[in-house]
Amino acid sequence: MLPDVYGHLCAFLDVRYRTEDPHSNQSKWRGLHNPAMNMFIRAAQYACMLLGHVLERRAGPGATRAALRQLEASMSSGRKLFRLGNMVHAMVAAKQTIQLPDLVPRICLTASNLIRALYFICDTVLWLKSVGLLPHIYKWKWRNWATKCYYYSLLMNLTRDLYEISWLLEQAAEKEKAKENSFPWDTQDQDLICLETERQSQPFLPLLYSTLKKHPPLLLDTTKNLCDLSSPLDRLGIYKTNPGIIGLCGLLSSLVGILTIAKPHLKLK
Repeated sequence: MLPDVYGHLCAFLDVRYRTEDPHSNQSKWRGLHNPAMNMFIRAAQYACMLLGHVLERRAGPGATRAALRQLEASMSSGRKLFRLGNMVHAMVAAKQTIQLPDLVPRICLTASNLIRALYFICDTVLWLKSVGLLPHIYKWKWRNWATKCYYYSLLMNLTRDLYEISWLLEQAAEKEKAKENSFPWDTQDQDLICLETERQSQPFLPLLYSTLKKHPPLLLDTTKNLCDLSSPLDRLGIYKTNPGIIGLCGLLSSLVGILTIAKPHLKLK
């Protein structure tokens, strides 16, 4: 029954890609890289982790907790099917981002995509270990490498986000300064205009809020990357947390990913 449901869901989520040119290079690996399907499975995986933690804290039924853990493991294994397509997607994305005109996004995004490709390679090796095809590899070492690659990739993405935010804040400050300079004033009105300028100047946090509110793609991308950080921070021992926090952050990140897939204009370019 589960294979039939999985097949119908794959077919349903793949409808939006059928209008592509069948001879294009992108369509050759689209079947291995279905971001919508991957995000739905990811959301379900983290939702199971979150629910399992809540039931454990409230002493819920043991059978339900065990079923949720098993379902979470099944979802995690199911996502391994997309690893090859994700690796190819990361390499193609790196080839595209290296042509960006702006230096900082070019370096950050290209590095992020290349490191993410390494992460998928490490994750694939771990999957081959789990199915018995590579029984002699050191699982802990490869898992640590994979986590570090994922962590550094997220740091590169966040560096790009912070660069974009700082640039927008600088533009907003320049607009404020231009408004101040546009007032016709002389020495007699200097004190009055200085008081008006101080009254109208915005503190940092309100200015940051208004800037991100005007740029939803940047807000969503920053939120997603910050949420994704919880898992590698915990695994690397940098900031220990619990499965509930990781599940909640992973679920929020997945929902943001689903939203940007459903509405491409909300995806940060």
